[in-house]
Amino acid sequence: MLNASRVPVSLEFFPAKSPASADKLRALRPALYTLKPDFCSVTFGAGGSTQEGTFATLREILAEGVPAASHISCVGATRDTVRAQLQLLRDMGVKRLVALRGDLPSGYGATGEFRYASDLVAFIRAETGSYFGIEVAAYPEMHPQARTPQADLQAFAAKVRAGADSALTQYFYNADAYFRFQDEVDALGLDIPIVPGVMPITNATQLMHFSDVCGAEIPRWIRLRLQGYGDDSASIKAFGVEVVASLCEQLLAGGAPALHFYTMNQSTPVLAVCEALGWGVTA
Repeated sequence: MLNASRVPVSLEFFPAKSPASADKLRALRPALYTLKPDFCSVTFGAGGSTQEGTFATLREILAEGVPAASHISCVGATRDTVRAQLQLLRDMGVKRLVALRGDLPSGYGATGEFRYASDLVAFIRAETGSYFGIEVAAYPEMHPQARTPQADLQAFAAKVRAGADSALTQYFYNADAYFRFQDEVDALGLDIPIVPGVMPITNATQLMHFSDVCGAEIPRWIRLRLQGYGDDSASIKAFGVEVVASLCEQLLAGGAPALHFYTMNQSTPVLAVCEALGWGVTA
């Protein structure tokens, strides 16, 4: 049985969009802190549209005594705006970043001064040296906009060579995709921890939509089982816990260095998976 005390865990939140949702997020974090996360990351909206909410959430997490990591994206950004963000994050006490290319907001034409996430990583390193730990994204099933798996792998390699310390993957439900990607990275001589991103399953319609947008593959047997449950949310959630806990067991048994949970600003689904892993938490 796995022991939570020896499995490094990190958590991702997104900025609340209203005072009520901010209160809800504030109330649920303590339960997730029982997992003793290495850090909690907070996302940016497309083009940095939720920047103020991101910084406010980071401040709260830091005040709660938990290390915080800020997403930082290069779409629409300039060297001056990124430089200002880095200084603000340093002043706040943030020491870890998740550096991404990011998404363009709807109707947004300009792409800014950084073309790729590797350019952003290189700039952060040039500006701040080794002050920040830098996480980058990895796509075991290929980035949806990549031309080929080989091109996607080379784009990942460019981020590592630009100065990334570790990587967080897009979520997936096929452990073989992760292990294959790890083997390909190893073959390039890139010595970097690749932490699998884990998405609990709670809502079939929402999961299908997210997966279509981000290119994550839902194995046919999972998709059919979810469709078969119809509107039976209790069965969907129970099935989701079983599937995701089994995936986590496979990943950890195969040498994954940690787990990064996409919480979707909910505590119960993550804690239910951890309970199924035998970590002694309660959902």
